[in-house]
Amino acid sequence: MDGNVKLLFSGIAIILAMAGFVPYIVAILRGQVKPHVFSWVIWGITTTIIFFAQLEAEGGVGAWPIGLSGFVTILVAVLAYVKRGDSTITRSDWWFLIIALASLPLWYITNDPLWTVIILTTVDMFGFGPTFRKAYHRPFEESRLFFIILILRNACSVVALEAYSVTTVLFPFSLAAGCLILLVILQYRRMVLTAASSGG
Repeated sequence: MDGNVKLLFSGIAIILAMAGFVPYIVAILRGQVKPHVFSWVIWGITTTIIFFAQLEAEGGVGAWPIGLSGFVTILVAVLAYVKRGDSTITRSDWWFLIIALASLPLWYITNDPLWTVIILTTVDMFGFGPTFRKAYHRPFEESRLFFIILILRNACSVVALEAYSVTTVLFPFSLAAGCLILLVILQYRRMVLTAASSGG
């Protein structure tokens, strides 16, 4: 694919990332959205490291949206902590965090970008655990639109990659899949709770 086209899709991915994150952050500040701090801490760490792994694997401009997301994800984690977005942290949430953080050193001991991305993508998926649980019990505290935009952002990131391999594609694909599962949970639980509250 032409380099200019890849640059275009990279630009679209960055615009989508900003279009998703800016309203999401505003919603956090207003108390309309309450993200789970554990998930965002895990995502912030892994996304930032994977950005550098993708650069090493010659992901080129396709890696830029991931780098931007890494920075903004860390910002969301800080806001989630400051605003105490989710005060209902369970034992299973702690296990997800502990397993994820305990797995992180594994990427450091391998010089292979592929294994780095495999390990970090697995850790990133653990990050969905607390948010999946929270979405099931409190589905109105998350933004469906935000995760739809993330799916589109990741699709554009994949198209923009200058080199296709498991190393460069695995993370954005897995993240999109995780967001899709989360959307299904949010939609289903909102429908169930709305029907229950209306006596349907």
